[in-house]
Amino acid sequence: MATSSSQVEPSLREQVEALKGQLASAQRMTALGELVSTTTHEFNNILTTILNYAKMGLRHKDGPSRDKCFDKILTAANRAAKITNGILGMARNRAAGQEPTDLVRLIEDTLLLLEREMNKYRITVEKHFQAVPPAYVAGNQIQQVLLNVLINARQAMPSGGRVAVKLLYDAENDMIDLVIRDYGCGIPPEKLPHIFEAFYTTKKGPDASGKGGTGLGLSMCREIVEAHRGRIRVDSTLGKGTAFTIKLPTASLAARQRVPAAAPISFQQSAISGQQQAVGSRQ
Repeated sequence: MATSSSQVEPSLREQVEALKGQLASAQRMTALGELVSTTTHEFNNILTTILNYAKMGLRHKDGPSRDKCFDKILTAANRAAKITNGILGMARNRAAGQEPTDLVRLIEDTLLLLEREMNKYRITVEKHFQAVPPAYVAGNQIQQVLLNVLINARQAMPSGGRVAVKLLYDAENDMIDLVIRDYGCGIPPEKLPHIFEAFYTTKKGPDASGKGGTGLGLSMCREIVEAHRGRIRVDSTLGKGTAFTIKLPTASLAARQRVPAAAPISFQQSAISGQQQAVGSRQ
């Protein structure tokens, strides 16, 4: 008896889901490529520092001068190691690797990767971190969310400006609030309800740095956050700026709820629970 083609070939739904998974993977690799391009310049600066102080140490025979050179070389090498570890952490596919994570360290590592880009575009980053418990997340996935939102914030201020990154503990719900606020152009009210939709973008295309304009970044951010049983909300006012608030569960909350590992990220368009977009300044 011949087997029907529907039993042999994947269903249309399965093919669509497979393509969505491939698209998500491609978006992730694109972000990684952009990051590597940015950090390559920083690596050249670090290598120049190491080479110059190594040469200086060879020229000077006295102990104090050599000690100073060794200190500079060690500092530069440690910085290079942090950048490398940040890139490798993002590159690793640990979709099921949720674990208690220090968000302060994760944010600091992410800002280090973007430091050169922020300086180039005259963006000042302000950090306001409350004492918060460990979050239960897959670090490389949340880092991807951070990179996307921070780059969007930078693009909203083409003439320079400031970005505020805040960590707050919501004790009532045992959740951590991660807030990224820019003081840029803001998002028009009619566009605000659509910004988490796949392929929807408020940008005309990639900017001079080659980033942005695909309409996939924020859609993937929402997918990642919701896969962690978190929530993402945006508040924006034209001419005053935009704030993204990402709520993530603490490790203790996850343990009580027995949260399973994060599901593989897809572009399935699930409805945002509750009203996740609100117009108006947070401050």
